[in-house]
Amino acid sequence: MTASHDWAELPLVPGTVERATALALTSAKEVDTATGVLEYVARHAERDPDRPALTEGGRTLSYRDLLLRVAAIRAVLLGEGVGAGDVVACVGPRSAETPVVFLALESVGASYLPIDLDWPQERVRDVLERSRAALLLDYASLTGAPAGPAHAAAETARVKAVPLPAGPVADDAPPPRTASDRSDESRYTIFTSGTTGRPKGATVEHRGMLNHLWAKVVDLSLGPDDVVAFTAPLVFDISIWQMLCPLLVGGHIVVVDDPVMRYPRLLVKALDAHRVTVVELVPTVVGWLVDESLRRAPAPLQALRWLMSTGEELHPPVAERAMRALPQVTLVNAYGPTECSDDVTHHVVTHADLERTRLPVGSPVINTALYLLVEENGSWRSADPGESGELFVGGTGVGLGYLNDPETTARAFFRDPFDPASATGRLYRTGDLARFDEGIVHYLGRGDRQVKVAGVRMELDEIEAVLGRHPAVTQCAVTVSGDGERSQLVAHYSLRVPVPPEELQRAVRAAVPPAMAPRRWREWEALPLTANGKVDHRSLRAAVSEEEKR
Repeated sequence: MTASHDWAELPLVPGTVERATALALTSAKEVDTATGVLEYVARHAERDPDRPALTEGGRTLSYRDLLLRVAAIRAVLLGEGVGAGDVVACVGPRSAETPVVFLALESVGASYLPIDLDWPQERVRDVLERSRAALLLDYASLTGAPAGPAHAAAETARVKAVPLPAGPVADDAPPPRTASDRSDESRYTIFTSGTTGRPKGATVEHRGMLNHLWAKVVDLSLGPDDVVAFTAPLVFDISIWQMLCPLLVGGHIVVVDDPVMRYPRLLVKALDAHRVTVVELVPTVVGWLVDESLRRAPAPLQALRWLMSTGEELHPPVAERAMRALPQVTLVNAYGPTECSDDVTHHVVTHADLERTRLPVGSPVINTALYLLVEENGSWRSADPGESGELFVGGTGVGLGYLNDPETTARAFFRDPFDPASATGRLYRTGDLARFDEGIVHYLGRGDRQVKVAGVRMELDEIEAVLGRHPAVTQCAVTVSGDGERSQLVAHYSLRVPVPPEELQRAVRAAVPPAMAPRRWREWEALPLTANGKVDHRSLRAAVSEEEKR
C-alpha cells in the first residue's frame, strides 16, 4: 500500500486549484466515522434485544442473536491469531453469516476480502497471494455450498483455510470489545477486473465506509422501521452497505439469495413477503422487476419506498416504466466507483428527467467533493462551466488505493491539491467523463470507452444511450469489431416486443452522426451478464469474433 506521504502529484495548469475549487460540487455533514458498526449493534441489542436484525429464508436473528453469533466467530479469529491490520479472505454465499463475518473482523481490526464461489482456482490463488491474506475463512461449509476451488487455491498459496462452526451459540458468549476510533483502519478490499482482466484490489478505510453508510441513512431517511434487501453479489461493492447500513439505525436486513434473484416472479414475491422498503439493483434487474410488477394484480411492492439503480447506466425508458409501475416508490439513480467507498452521487429521478437522452446521476453525497478537469498536454485544468471533463473525487470516501499495488495506485490516486482540510488528503481519478449543470452531475460515459472507427473518435456510451431510448429495447450494448480501417461498430440488443432491425437503425441514425451508426446488428434473447449483473462486453466481443471465424 502506498504510504500517505507518497501520493502522486497531479500536474496542474497554473490557476487550476482556485478555479476547480470554485466550480467544485461539494456536500458536508458531520457524522460519526470513528465508531464501529458493531458498537451500534450492541446498543440496539441492549435497548431491544429481540428486535429482528437479519432474516434469511425462515431464519431470523435478533440483535441479541447477531451479537452472540459475532462473538463466536470473533473467538475463532482470535484463536487463529488474526489481529489488527490482517487481511482475511472470506468465501461463502450471500447469507446471514456474511455480515456476521464482517462484524467479527471489524471487532479485531482485520480487513474483509470477499472471494466469489464461482471464481476459478487460479484467480482465487492470485487474489490470495497478491492480498497476502492471513487466512481463508470458509462459511460456505455451513450452507453446503461448494468451496473446493478456494480451498485448493489456499493450499497452493499456503494460506490456511478455516471452516466456521455452526450455530447456535451459547447465551453467555461475551460481547466483542470495540476500539474507540477505527477511522484509519483498512476495513475491506474488493477485487475488480481491470482493463487487462487481471484483478486489482480496491481498499477502503473504515472512515470511508462509515461515511457512505451514513450517506445512505441521510439521503434515504432510513430508520428502525426500514427493511433493506441484501441482493448484491459479495464481490460487488454495494453488498457492503446493503448488509451493514440498517444495523446503524436498528433496521432489518433480508437476504435475497441467488436462485430468487434469477427469477423476477420469485424476487417480487420475496420483497413482498418481507415487506421490503429499500432495494438496490442493477438496471437490468430493475427492468425485470418492473416488467413483473406490471403483470401482477393487485399491484405488488406496496411497502417499497426506495428503488435504487446502480452499477451501469439507467436509461430513461426503464426509469419511465419503473415510475409508472411503482408510483408509490422513489426511484434513485446512483453512481460511484468501488475505489471511493461505493456511491458518490445520488439522484432522485423526476418526470422531467425522462425527456433527456441520459439521466443525471445527481449531487454529491455527504463529505464528498467532485471536480471536473480537462487534460491538455500532460497537465490538467479546470473544466469551464458547461464544459465536459473527467471526474475526480475528493473527500472522506476516497479509498486507500489498490492493495499491495503501488504502481497501479499511483496512476489513479493523487494528493488532493484542492482541499487542505480533506479527511483523507487523497484525490481519485475516476476515468469517467461528466458535465456539471446547476449542481447536478451528468454522466457522459467511460473515458476508456472512447474509440476511433473509420477515423472518427466517438463514445460508445453515447450510442448505447440513444439505442436504449427505444421503447422496445430492454438491453443494449455497442462493441467494436476488427482493427484499424477494418473496424466497425456492432450493436447488440434484446427486445421487449418484436421490431425489425431497420426500425432500430433508423432511430439511431436520426440521432447520431453517420459514422456513429453501427454497421452490424445482432439481436440476443438476453445479453450476457457478469457476476455483478452488468452487461458483459467481453463476451459480446468474443461472440462476434466467433461469428467472423465461421
